[in-house]
Amino acid sequence: MIEVSALTKRFNKHVAVDGVSFKVPKGEVLGFLGPNGAGKTTTMRMIVGSIYPTSGTVRIGGHDLLADTIAAQKQLGYLPENATTYGEMSVYEFLSFIADVRRLGGSERAKALDRVRELCFLDDVWHQLIETLSKGYRQRVGFAQALLHDPAVLILDEPTDGLDPNQKHEVRNLIRQMGTSKTIILSTHILEEVESVCSRVVIISQGKIATDSKPADLLKKSRYCNSVVLSVANKPKEEVEGTISKLPYVEKIETLENGSVRVFPKKQALIASEISQLASQNKWNMSEFAIDRGRLDDVFRTLTTVQKG
Repeated sequence: MIEVSALTKRFNKHVAVDGVSFKVPKGEVLGFLGPNGAGKTTTMRMIVGSIYPTSGTVRIGGHDLLADTIAAQKQLGYLPENATTYGEMSVYEFLSFIADVRRLGGSERAKALDRVRELCFLDDVWHQLIETLSKGYRQRVGFAQALLHDPAVLILDEPTDGLDPNQKHEVRNLIRQMGTSKTIILSTHILEEVESVCSRVVIISQGKIATDSKPADLLKKSRYCNSVVLSVANKPKEEVEGTISKLPYVEKIETLENGSVRVFPKKQALIASEISQLASQNKWNMSEFAIDRGRLDDVFRTLTTVQKG
C-alpha cells in the first residue's frame, strides 16, 4: 500500500532525508521513529504530499504521489503533529467542512460523521467550539478528520499527544483494530506505544534508515535483554554476587540504586533458571526476581547517538 523508494530531500546544502526506502503492506502498523532533526517529520510530509522530494518516489495504493496526486491522496488520512483546526467552528461544523472537502454527500456523509463521532468519543463536545476544547479533545478532532473518509492508509504523527492515560488506551486500541484492515504509519516518541501497537519499526537517524525490524527483534539488541534483577533478603549482597558470578554465562553484575543487583548474561543467554536453582540450593529468600526482555529506549539511543570526534 505504501512504497517509498530512494526518497531524498535537500534544503540548500543540508540533506534532511537521504535515500530512504521502505514498503508497508496492508494490515501493518509501522512505527516510524527518530530523534529530533533526524528527518522523520520531513519524510512523513513527503509521503502525504505536503512537500515535494528532491528525488525519489512515493506510491500509495499503486498510485505515484507526484504523477497521480489526487488518486493517491484519496486513500490517505493524515494526522499531523499539532494538527490545525478552525477554533471558531464547532466540532460538527469543522468535520462537516472536511466532509465537503472530501466530497462526501448524502447518506455517505451522515454515516461518516456518525462513525467518527463514535470512534473518537466526541459526543460530549459535538456542538462545542473547538477553541474552547482541551488539548486532548482537539487531538481527537484531528484524529476524526483523518478518519472521516475511511482511508485505506493512515499517517499518524504523535496521535496520543495531549491525551490522558485512559484516552491513550482508547486510541491505541483503535489503532490496533484499524491496523488489521488498514495500512498505518505511526510516528511517536512514546516507546511503550511502539511495543503496544506496532508490528514493525523503522528508526531513522541523520536522514537515513538505521534499522527496519520487528519490535521483538529490536528488544533482543538491547544490552538488558535476558538480564535478571534480584534482591536477597537473608544473605549479604557480596555473598550472593560471588555465588552468581561463578555461573558460566554471566557477563557482569551491577548493583542498582535500591540495593538490588542486575545480572547481565553473555550473548543474551537465558540465565534465569540457573539463578533460580542457585537460590533454591542456597535457601535465598528473594524479595525481588525479574527477567528483563530488553528496552527499546536503550536500542534507540544506541542506533541514533551521533559519535563525536
